[in-house]
Amino acid sequence: MAPYANFLGRQVTVQYRVGDVLLVASGTFVGDCGRSIFLEQHLELAGKRNYFRWEIPYPYIHRIAESSAVEAVVNAPLEEELPQENTRAAAAGASAGSSPSGAHVPGLAPLPRPKPI
Repeated sequence: MAPYANFLGRQVTVQYRVGDVLLVASGTFVGDCGRSIFLEQHLELAGKRNYFRWEIPYPYIHRIAESSAVEAVVNAPLEEELPQENTRAAAAGASAGSSPSGAHVPGLAPLPRPKPI
């Protein structure tokens, strides 16, 4: 029997190990095949519905816990947050000019690193 089947259909947060790194995934627990668990997360961005699905093998699971109601709320209106962040980033870029230190400005993609000669 699948040991994590009692989480089926619930919002969970899973810490899992990939090499020497602990990663965190949260979403709806949608399956347990006896060797792996499956998490799914739905979101809407720019009017398109997308979903992510994780398969996490049992040996990689470090900790699994049911999310509280506050953590389970997904920030659905991402379109509303992005323009504000881009406005702040544009204002910061206009006031500071170009950043010679190469610091990453939230909302702007970093430039690719130059290839060595």
